[in-house]
Amino acid sequence: MTLLHLFDLDGTLMYGSAAPVEISRQLGVSAEIAALERSFGAGEIGPHQFSVAAHALWSDLTPEHVRAAFEGAPWLAGIRDVWREIRERGDYCAVISLSPSFFVELLLEWGAHAAHGSVFPEVPFTRPVEEAGILTPEGKVMVADRLCERFGVGRGDCVAYGDSMTDAVLFEAVPVSVAVNARPFLAERATHVYQGRDLREAYQLVGVARPGVEAS
Repeated sequence: MTLLHLFDLDGTLMYGSAAPVEISRQLGVSAEIAALERSFGAGEIGPHQFSVAAHALWSDLTPEHVRAAFEGAPWLAGIRDVWREIRERGDYCAVISLSPSFFVELLLEWGAHAAHGSVFPEVPFTRPVEEAGILTPEGKVMVADRLCERFGVGRGDCVAYGDSMTDAVLFEAVPVSVAVNARPFLAERATHVYQGRDLREAYQLVGVARPGVEAS
């Protein structure tokens, strides 16, 4: 059976942080993004409002800032090892995140078959954010369905990895899920729960890892 592994980014592949936080750190607007993150977490603003506000904060953003944010982020260990193993098995791996597409898509360099984020304009910005391109929790499932069609699998062949309420809808849509450093709300809805900083260990919980994929 061919599997499709679906990874969230913020708080899942990245330990204790998120792409907007790391991008904002490069621009010296950490306090401002933290306030937005709190409002989003409390349900006071939605994904589109968050994205529009973040876009405004990042008016001076350059590709160099994005690359520095990506390279300096607190990634879990073993991401490339896990994705290499998935590819060698003949399975598929993809990232689906509410974070900006220009950041999420850099994970293609690490071996993901696909990487989908909220569609932002090119950096540096010359255009506004369009609401139609901003992902929602429900939108994650729609992207997953498109990926299933692309790779010739069904929802029953999917494994989802996530950490927060924005992953709950996807967790409900697939048979196997791994809560990675997750909040209790999501952990209670997962088939597996992982706390730690090595994606290889989380991947092993699914029970498909070969002996060569070991955490170090």
